[in-house]
Amino acid sequence: MASLEEVARRAGVSTATVSRALSGRGRLSEQTRARVRAAADELGYVVSVAASSLATGRTRSIGVIVPLLDRWFFANVLDGIASVLSPRGYDITLYNATDEPGDRRRLLHTSLRRGRVDAVIVLSVDFTDPEIDDLRGLGLPVIGLGTPSARLATLQVDDTAVARLAASHLIDLGHREIAHIGHSLGDDRSPDIPTLRRRGFDAALAEAGLRPAAFAAADFTIDGGYRAARELLRTTAPTAIFAASDEMAFGALFAAREAGRDVPGDVSVIGVDGHEMSGFFGLTTIEQFPHAQGQRAAEAALAALAEDVAAPDPVLPFALVPRASTAAPPQPAPGR
Repeated sequence: MASLEEVARRAGVSTATVSRALSGRGRLSEQTRARVRAAADELGYVVSVAASSLATGRTRSIGVIVPLLDRWFFANVLDGIASVLSPRGYDITLYNATDEPGDRRRLLHTSLRRGRVDAVIVLSVDFTDPEIDDLRGLGLPVIGLGTPSARLATLQVDDTAVARLAASHLIDLGHREIAHIGHSLGDDRSPDIPTLRRRGFDAALAEAGLRPAAFAAADFTIDGGYRAARELLRTTAPTAIFAASDEMAFGALFAAREAGRDVPGDVSVIGVDGHEMSGFFGLTTIEQFPHAQGQRAAEAALAALAEDVAAPDPVLPFALVPRASTAAPPQPAPGR
């Protein structure tokens, strides 16, 4: 394998400049950095992480903690994180934070203390205060993305406003009997994302002088949304359903079709996320731009490591995307 000196000769710079260019540290012009990287690529030179770590104290890896590994949303966030870190020579070390106390202790007391990462990004994990003490005790930058605790530097969508926007869209269309599929811990003061969305939904209806037609709990999966919507349509008569995620909204679409209810002729359905399949299903949604969320989280981590990256705005954008699944409610038959 080529040596650092050979790369320096090929690029026409010093070995110190090669080191700075390939580590991403230090101020260099983009032209010089590109010339060094091109020389390294031509010669097949790869920086030794072990050697670099000994010299700089950096591992060139960012730890990412996720609550679920098999969900579309987190996969898109991870892709966004990788799209920022990889070009700068950083790897991702992935950790799964389950609800099992023993697993969490091993994560916080062992895995994260092995010196394998330079910073940690936490994706929507509701850590307890003692667990946050453990995280902060690592001595590493910790960036939250959608985390409910105010004790972490967090990038956040205003989930209350997200739900208000969804409810307002249905209200503006003329709906008065609006049901909600979501999840709640049962404590209206809880800062978790599903509860915030339910709180925003209820507030928007109250301000319009309305009461929710019904609420059904689900687990943010297509099957969960299907089961919840099937029960709602069996026991109540909503003209619209607000699902707290697109995947639950997909389930609601399937349940409506099974029940012989036309969407949007008989019942409108709106979700949240901007799922890649929402356009295929014609689902009206509140787009959250998960890939861009991941990019911002990575930028925040790099900024915290004093890389040449501006710290991003912690307030994340969202937008209503109207499609075919929402329309005005059905009109009563003449004479009724």
